Amino acid sequence: MRVRAPELRGRRWLNTGGASLSLAGLRGRIVVLDFWTFCCVNCLHALDELRPVEEEFGDVLVIIGVHSPKFVHEADPAAVEAAVERYGVAHPVLDDPELVTWDAYAARAWPTLAVIDPAGQVVARMAGEGHGPGLASLVRELVAEHEAAGTLRRGDGPYVAPPAPETALRFPGKVVALPGGTFLVSDTAHHQVVELEADLVTERRRFGAGSRGFVDGPADTARFSEPQGLLVLPGGTEVLVADTVNHALRAVDLTTGAVATVAGTGSQLRERVLPGAASAELSSPWDLVWWDGRVVVAMAGPHQLWSFDPASGETTVLAGTTNEGLRDGPPDEAFFAQPSGLAVDDENTLWVADSETSALRRVQRAPAVGAEVGTAVGQGLFEFGHRDGPAAEALLQHPLGVAVLPDGSVAVADTYNGAVRRFDPSTTTVSTLAEGLAEPSDLLVDGDELIVVESAAHRLVRLPIPAGAQVDGAAHTVRRAPTDLSPGAVELRIAFAPPAGQHLDDRFGDPTSLTVAASPPELLVEGAGTATGLTRTLHLSPGVTDGVLQVSVAAASCDDDGGTFAACHRYQQDWGIPVRLAPGADAVLDLDLRAV
Repeated sequence: MRVRAPELRGRRWLNTGGASLSLAGLRGRIVVLDFWTFCCVNCLHALDELRPVEEEFGDVLVIIGVHSPKFVHEADPAAVEAAVERYGVAHPVLDDPELVTWDAYAARAWPTLAVIDPAGQVVARMAGEGHGPGLASLVRELVAEHEAAGTLRRGDGPYVAPPAPETALRFPGKVVALPGGTFLVSDTAHHQVVELEADLVTERRRFGAGSRGFVDGPADTARFSEPQGLLVLPGGTEVLVADTVNHALRAVDLTTGAVATVAGTGSQLRERVLPGAASAELSSPWDLVWWDGRVVVAMAGPHQLWSFDPASGETTVLAGTTNEGLRDGPPDEAFFAQPSGLAVDDENTLWVADSETSALRRVQRAPAVGAEVGTAVGQGLFEFGHRDGPAAEALLQHPLGVAVLPDGSVAVADTYNGAVRRFDPSTTTVSTLAEGLAEPSDLLVDGDELIVVESAAHRLVRLPIPAGAQVDGAAHTVRRAPTDLSPGAVELRIAFAPPAGQHLDDRFGDPTSLTVAASPPELLVEGAGTATGLTRTLHLSPGVTDGVLQVSVAAASCDDDGGTFAACHRYQQDWGIPVRLAPGADAVLDLDLRAV
């Protein structure tokens, strides 16, 4: 049943030239609300999927981003403005720091799409990724329906582009030192890689044409799309680039300047690939490091660590199940959440900035028992803050970078706290080395100095490696209201309807996959694990008062008229749902993957 769309309410509007929008004023247009937050890699994937839909239906469709923050920093007005520019959001954005519109539409996940027809009725809800083609199909249906009824209004949309900024670098991401004493930085929002002199300002040369694209060739014509991680390969004449939005690894020849693709197809990986398995497709590679004779890739998209063999070109999964969360253990059991920074110490420990769990993780090689994933600092998907002291109690906020200091301690670019933090493995304590930075995203040790990529200030700065200070800041949890559920049996139901012109792809059996886990694990007495189907009976422990249910779902469908070579589509979403157990509460948990 279609319901009237609640009005849009928030703090302010961006990308409208100062005008406020209302659904009444948009009557006659098809409106898609994109509930997103800028920390979320799945939200960034959805933004990319929406671009061609916006282009195709620009005269009848208005996409509105509803920025609904997870972290405290994401509610900062300047940070929201920067994120809208950083990610090339070319539609109006409602800044909703108090989650007023999020709550009105009962959103449960980042990202969530709500489709409103020209009469102002909510006609569909979609969570997660993969909805671009299906959304386009639904828009075509609505155009035909409302054009026939005379209720469709065409014309220019309300988007007003902000003034173009001008700085030498724009949201730089990562930095590495080159053998000759210069430095290479990923100039992310300019879609280039830049070589800088030792002063970190003077440019020696740029790689990439400076516009978004996926093109190999000479330095001045090659194209990247929001590059991040960099790694100088053994030999020192070639640099590997994590070309994040192209879902690829690119190689830059420092002698000729030529750019070549060495892994990835340019299309985002949509399958669940488990540790030990290989894939030609990648998903949002974010950082790179040389470890244990191979390249390790922080694959933020599927919440995993991968390895890349430069000789064979093969990419395989190293650790992580694809479930988003914080769980330690063997590589095939561990959970990560958008790993975004990597470093290796002298004892061959791999350190990982695990951004969405606000955690510092480590992977250790222990030949007798195999690799092991552990957590040095961090408490989970929904706990964060700025607190020093014993590591078990310390808090970070969405860190993106990590480096090993000369004394063997680990420095963390604590991005959303605007700080550099230090973890001392010998004392298992955390301290603060520097504060007042604008979204530091990477760190590099250069002698007795620390080079900091100050991303939101569009620059690199040098800091003497200082002594740590103690900060006892506030602890925070995500402000989403918990979902009340009854202890005992709870029915989990995932709504999924293939778009018109598609059917479930059952050629090889049930095309769905449902994974359920919990934190703490004791919350879930029965119902954990991975199996086919979109429903499952869970048994929640009456002895646990609250926790987080982690639900991952995927479904595949194919076009009806494609014959043997029909185009197929994969829809997927991870939910981390804070729950509170209360006798007499709901015994059903309904989630929408694609509900029409």
